[in-house]
Amino acid sequence: MPRAPASSPILLTGFEPFDGDDRNPSQAIVQALAGHAIAGHRIVGHELPVAFGDSLRVLRRALRRTRPALVVCLGQAGGRDAISLERVAINVDDARIADNAGARPVDRPVIARGPAAYFSTLPIKAMTAAVAAAGIPAAVSQTAGTFVCNHVFYGLMHALRRRPGVRGGFIHVPWSDVQAARRPGQPGLPLAAMVDGIRIALETAIAHPVDIAVAAGAEH
Repeated sequence: MPRAPASSPILLTGFEPFDGDDRNPSQAIVQALAGHAIAGHRIVGHELPVAFGDSLRVLRRALRRTRPALVVCLGQAGGRDAISLERVAINVDDARIADNAGARPVDRPVIARGPAAYFSTLPIKAMTAAVAAAGIPAAVSQTAGTFVCNHVFYGLMHALRRRPGVRGGFIHVPWSDVQAARRPGQPGLPLAAMVDGIRIALETAIAHPVDIAVAAGAEH
């Protein structure tokens, strides 16, 4: 796949806080990186609501306005201990908790009559290796869940099917160390480390139009 023109921006999205928390590291990472440039590509940051339906409407508007070369959506996955580069989005909304608008869909498709799943078009293995090489915990993840993060991931890939040459995908980040400190025994990462990790991931995505072939599967 040819590299996009350097004038094309990177669209980087994060989410507002949810589930009673007062912060969301995905939002803070986007705020830290917005306006910076990677290999000539300016990072355009955008915040999405934690709401089924509304999140995709906001994302689609951002895609139309930005006309990006690369799209990376970030979300919080509390309880994980590494930056998780998601492999696949599935066509189902099944919410354990209500979203910020009070919706709690169960067993509903993200897109009616859409395919069962979409795969990320990011070089997730190369990105994972580069982040881990910097000493920041990172892993390929085989599930983005069934909450708003997966909803956005699936909706993004559905939208990009009609945008040839535009690559995209989803990355989950853990709780920050500040959030984890409120939850004894739960893992977290310093926000600065996550900012560095996402910056490295974006640099690698631009540099690798094609992923590397290394094992990153899971036994369970």
